[in-house]
Amino acid sequence: MAVSRSEGKECQNSQDRVGQGSTLELLLMLFKIAELEMLKAFRCYFLAPVKGPSGSMGSPRNEEEEGLEIIEAGDNLTQRRNSSALNLADMLSPHVTGSEDPIQPKVTGVSNILQIDQMYQLSKHLPPSLVQCTWTLAYSVLRHGSSLGTLYRGTLGLDCYTLTVMKDTYGQVFGALCSAPLKVSLSYYGTGQTFLFSFSPQLKVFHWTRGNSYFVKGSTESLVFGGGSGHFGLLVGEDLHHGRSQRCETFDNDILSTAEDFLINDLEVWALS
Repeated sequence: MAVSRSEGKECQNSQDRVGQGSTLELLLMLFKIAELEMLKAFRCYFLAPVKGPSGSMGSPRNEEEEGLEIIEAGDNLTQRRNSSALNLADMLSPHVTGSEDPIQPKVTGVSNILQIDQMYQLSKHLPPSLVQCTWTLAYSVLRHGSSLGTLYRGTLGLDCYTLTVMKDTYGQVFGALCSAPLKVSLSYYGTGQTFLFSFSPQLKVFHWTRGNSYFVKGSTESLVFGGGSGHFGLLVGEDLHHGRSQRCETFDNDILSTAEDFLINDLEVWALS
């Protein structure tokens, strides 16, 4: 049967409308799919719980426990949690100053004997009351001269712990922490918080053994830390150039210096307050 021209045109228009409708429906479907994907991505980002260390669902970790890194790939947002992701603390750690560390010492003055990392190591062995103390240089052989009397005058009037550190002619660094200023005394003084130490090269600390109470004794001829049975843990002569270190009952210490009798190359006293 022949189809009239008007009927053919109407059929063509109908097909065009159908095609347009299909295209519109397809666009709407794609739009809805994209909208659902975006909602899913945002839901994962804001609402997804974080698995605990054992793999079970638990409370979210904070940023210090687990790094969080957002990666944009095309039109999709994904989330990656892994231990290797850098967190803010890792990025800032090289720039944090020593004063922000509760153990890092606050130093007033320059030491020619101790490096800052050695001060840091010693700080870990200080009494709790000195955790955030300030290290102030009270006496230095290079600055004030080599005299025991000058050393006593440098600590006169102080009411705090003192740390005496010296270096022998072989480069060995050692010394003593005293719970009081250094002074001339008729008998031994100090408390059980006094200790001897040596970097040989790693830090060794020798605490009170409770064997006796011979902590510190000062005279015009010598300055002594630890004793018993005629042995001295650390003895410094009047000229601050000759010294001796022996195992003593007070601290049961090793010989602090390179040899039992030694020569002092440099000596400093730090006030810790």
